Amino acid sequence: MRFDKPIPVTTIAQLIGARLAGNINGQVTGINELHKVEEGDLAFVDHPKYYDTCINSAATFIIINKEAGFPEGKALLIVDEPFEAYLKIVNHYRPFNPSMKMISDTSSVGEGTVIMPNVYIGNHVQVGKNCIIHPNVTIMDYCVIGDNVILQAGTVIGSDAFYYNKKTSRDIHYKKMNSCGRVVIEDSVEIGANCTIDRGVSGETIIGAGTKMDNLVHIGHDTVVGKNCLFAGQVGIAGATTIEDNVILWGQVGVSKTLTIGKDAVVYAQSGVKDSIAGGKVYFGSPVEDAKEKMKEFVWIKRIPLLWEKVMGRK
Repeated sequence: MRFDKPIPVTTIAQLIGARLAGNINGQVTGINELHKVEEGDLAFVDHPKYYDTCINSAATFIIINKEAGFPEGKALLIVDEPFEAYLKIVNHYRPFNPSMKMISDTSSVGEGTVIMPNVYIGNHVQVGKNCIIHPNVTIMDYCVIGDNVILQAGTVIGSDAFYYNKKTSRDIHYKKMNSCGRVVIEDSVEIGANCTIDRGVSGETIIGAGTKMDNLVHIGHDTVVGKNCLFAGQVGIAGATTIEDNVILWGQVGVSKTLTIGKDAVVYAQSGVKDSIAGGKVYFGSPVEDAKEKMKEFVWIKRIPLLWEKVMGRK
């Protein structure tokens, strides 16, 4: 999430009740997750496993629950509960603000765009030129839709990320990490009916120009889809995944989180992608393997009864 203007780190520290160490004159430009942070960003960390990674990341400001060494020019905001501090910042700078109009007064729609009945467009949404938004589409706050985009009926753009913090309390097992990111859909994208594309937790979910999706496709938070990709029905992609240009995923392909599918890869239907895979190849299976090798394996599996019969016959 980018702040509308830089905020003094002292203001953030006061808001969350943090003890500030380091660059007390710094200006915070946004809040972001560890894998997305840039210079000027604020990040949080509450697990010793990630202390060093977060402190030495591109983030300039770190909310943390212990004192630690840090590079010059950075600042630590020390609190007991970094996760709760993150929520407080999000709720303060991007609070839930319901809009009761079908198209919010704070949103814009480009020339030549057709908005059909029962479409809901939330706050601070930008819709480009010459789009077609079919009935019952929902576009949530802060999302950006490019030019010449088609959104088929029932699709939801910008729903909250499926992202929870596991708590040990007997009363709270999973606590929601409020989403303050957005979805950016580039030019000439077509999204089928009843698709769901989650907003970034604090960054952006991006659908690259020219990409086409069939019905019932789900894209998780902070996923970046490249240009001219093709996704068939019931494809599901988890959060923070990178799909490079020209990738084809056929029906019911499942893709796990935080991995990369390389440019020009093709994954056959009902396959499962659990790790990063190289581009320019065809894959099949769960977990996926080279499709040709997988097909050979199936041929040999079919021969097992015959081979068994021959072996037993010899005895």
